Formats: sequence, C-alpha cells, structure tokens
Amino acid sequence: MDTTDARTQQLGVSRPPLAVEDLPEPEEVFRVSRLGPRQLFMYALGPSLIALGISIGSGEWLLGPESVGRYGFIGVGWVILISAVLQTFYNVEISRYVMATGEAPVVGWGRVPPGYLLWAPLAVFVVIFAFIAGGWAASAGQGVYALVHGRIPPAGAEEPRLWAIALLVVVFLLTLFAKRISRALELANWLMVGSILIALVLVDLFIVPFDLWWEGIRGFFTPAAPPPGITATQLGGLVGFTALASGLNWYVMGHYRDKGYGMGYRTGFIAGLRGAGKPLRDNGVTFPDDAANAARWKRWYRLLLADQWGIFFIGAMLGMLLPTILMARAVELSGQKPTEANVPTFVASVLNEHYGSGMFYLTLAIGVLVLFSTQLGIFEGMVRVATDAAHANSPRLRRLIEGDPRRFYYPFMFALLVVISIVLHFALPTNLVRWSANMSNLGALIFPFLLIYLNRRLPKAARPRPWHYVLLIINVIFFGFFFVNFIADFIADPLVTF
Repeated sequence: MDTTDARTQQLGVSRPPLAVEDLPEPEEVFRVSRLGPRQLFMYALGPSLIALGISIGSGEWLLGPESVGRYGFIGVGWVILISAVLQTFYNVEISRYVMATGEAPVVGWGRVPPGYLLWAPLAVFVVIFAFIAGGWAASAGQGVYALVHGRIPPAGAEEPRLWAIALLVVVFLLTLFAKRISRALELANWLMVGSILIALVLVDLFIVPFDLWWEGIRGFFTPAAPPPGITATQLGGLVGFTALASGLNWYVMGHYRDKGYGMGYRTGFIAGLRGAGKPLRDNGVTFPDDAANAARWKRWYRLLLADQWGIFFIGAMLGMLLPTILMARAVELSGQKPTEANVPTFVASVLNEHYGSGMFYLTLAIGVLVLFSTQLGIFEGMVRVATDAAHANSPRLRRLIEGDPRRFYYPFMFALLVVISIVLHFALPTNLVRWSANMSNLGALIFPFLLIYLNRRLPKAARPRPWHYVLLIINVIFFGFFFVNFIADFIADPLVTF
C-alpha cells in the first residue's frame, strides 16, 4: 500500500486515497464491556446469516434436492462439499477487504486498473443480470399458492406469480420500516433460518430412515464420477448455488461493513427510513501498520472466521443435507422423480399422500420460509450493490440526493420490483434459478483476480498468506469451468457429458 501522507494511504487506482484511523476494539463497536459467548451470539455474529438465508434456498431447496432426487447422492454430494468449502473460503477473503478498508466490495473493485469506470458498472450489471430472472421469487410464489389452496399450482397459473410479487412487496416494506437495514435482515434470518433448520431436523427424524441419513452424509465424502444422465450444466447450477452464489458471493459481504466489523465501523451504514446513525462515507478508511492495530486485526479476523465457518459453512451443509435426504425419501415413497416444473412442491405433495395434510402444510411452510429468506437477501442485495456503487462513485448523485443513499436505495428498489415482476413470467422457476446459478459462476472468472490485486495491497497485518491466493485460483478453475460449459451448452454442445 502506497503512502500519500501520514493520514491517507493510496490503494490501487482511480479512487481517492483511504483515510487512516485506528481499528476499533470489538467491545467498542458492539457496546459491551466483554465479548463472551453470550455477547458473541447476541451482538457480534450475524452477517453470515444473511448469506445463509440466501444459501438455504435456490440451491438447497430446489437444485440440490432435484439433482439428488433424480440421480442419487454418490457423485453429486462431494461436488456440493467442494463448492461449500471453496465458497466459504472466498467469503472470508472478500470480507477481509471489507474489514480492512470499510468499503463494500463493489466500491473496492473500482480501485483495480483500469478503474471504477469499468469495474463498478460491470459488477452491478453482472449481479443484476444474474438474479433479475426472479426464479427465487417465482419458486416462493408457487409455495405460497400451494399453502393457500392445499394443492400444487397448475402449469402456467398466474396466481403463483402474483404471490411472488406480493413477497417482493413484503421485502420492500421490511427495509422501508427498518432502523438499520442490515440488522433487520439479520434478525429476520435468525428467525427464519433457525425455524427452517429445527423444523427440517424434526421432520427428517420422523420420516427419513437412518440408512438415507447415512447415504446423504457418505455422499459428501465419497469422491466419484458424476452419475450417468446428469449434465455438466445441471452440476454447474448446483455448484453455483450451493452455499451461496460462487463468484458473486461478494454482493452480500458488504453487510460486514454495515455491522461495523473492523474499519466498517468508521465508514457508516445504510439506514432504513426510521433510522439515523452514522452517515455512509463515500470513501474507505484503513488502519496504520503498528502493533496495537495488528492485535486488534487478529481479534476481528477470528470473529470473521467464527461467523463464516461456524455459522455459514455448517448451516449451509445442514441446509443441503436435510432437504436432499427428505427428497430422497419422497422419491422412495412415491416411486417417482421430481421434474423441473414440480420440484418446489414435490416433497409436500408426496408427504400429503403418505402422512396426511398436516405434514403437507408443514413442508410447504418450510419451503416458503426457505425461499422467502432467499428472496429477501437477493432482492435487497441487488439494490444494495447498485446503491453502494452509485453513492461512492458519483459526486453528482451525492449532491442530488444530498449525501443520503436512501434517496437512491428506495426508488431503485421499487423500479427493480416492477422489472422482476415482469421478467418472472417468462420461464419455469427452476429454469430461472439454474440460469442465475450458472451466471453466478461467471463471476468466478472475474472477481477472484480483482480480490487478489486488492488484498495484496492491504496493511501488512491484514494481507492473506500465499496459499490463500492459490485457493482463490482454484475457485476460478472450479466454478469457471462450469460457466464455460454452460455457454458451450447454450451455443451448441456441452464440453462434458456423463
């Protein structure tokens, strides 16, 4: 990191130098005298739950169970594990930059040559292009329809789409009336993710025999060729949305800034309409290379590891195991396999036949919670990325909105709501989700390289070790292959068939 003067340090190109201030202590940020286990869960951990709420959704409830239901665990499960490990590691490396600079990743990309005029609009475009198809919203709408009517929706029905739009409106209202948007999302996901995992454990203990539990667990740790009949495009969708969104995971990691992790405490956050708090700075802040700040950095880094590996990774693996073994049991009971059209409600309809309407409605309610938590995180994340990029890079916009990012955030969210409401009419929900997942793999060909450039220039205490860069390149190779295959399949023939 180049030094401009004693109070600023230049990182990269194109954007202003970072201000230099001391790292805060975690106790100062979370307003506690001591950060023990109770305070850790009540105040410090949480941003990973927003990512986990998205994670336990399109991949875990739709693409994973569909793949297992049609092809079994062996040859699929170990691909899920590799994806989850690589993505959790990638999350940590992205969040490293956020903690060390207080900048959201979409702002940091603008420091990579040739600068923000390329990377900021490209990053926003890729995220919105990947997720605007609205498959996550359409799938949630199908679940609500079945919950209301007690049956799966007929093909082409309009009402599930109307429910999907209604849920988008719920997300809009939740952010509108929040004091601090990130905190509102955290609390909502503590409730939803906790309820989902507890309910799934109870249902699986009641319904799924031990041999299927063991087969599911064994599948994660049994390297094997992909099962015959599955395509690399299907596997690409699965790995893209296992854990989160492969190369695009960075669009959620800005919540560490809003939580106040590291230098995020110095840069502020996006407040809801009822909130105030620290105004969001348009430029980042970093810390000096000295012993006191290096010690504080180690404390923040340990908190990040606990949040990502202790909550996100474990939750993502449970979130994939529990629905997939339930799907496998539903396939056993029915003698049928799920299709792209009925996968959102397949398990519920099978359990209705064998265990009665109570289990039908319980499973549907779990599914709606799963998909709504995904809907909440993705919809808000698209708006957040665009807001951060616009607020940081456009002095003219800052003057127009008088430095208040909410004046951009809410109109943009409403406009995006209208566009998604139109787009989700054009394909089956599962096809839309698979499109989003494979577009997420596109990010793996771009953003790890940008991250390597940025993290090499952080204060010495915050820089990654050499093997971290190797794992980032493995992310590029693993997820990038599936995107290249997706394009080849779209144009002509897939690169690999099984």
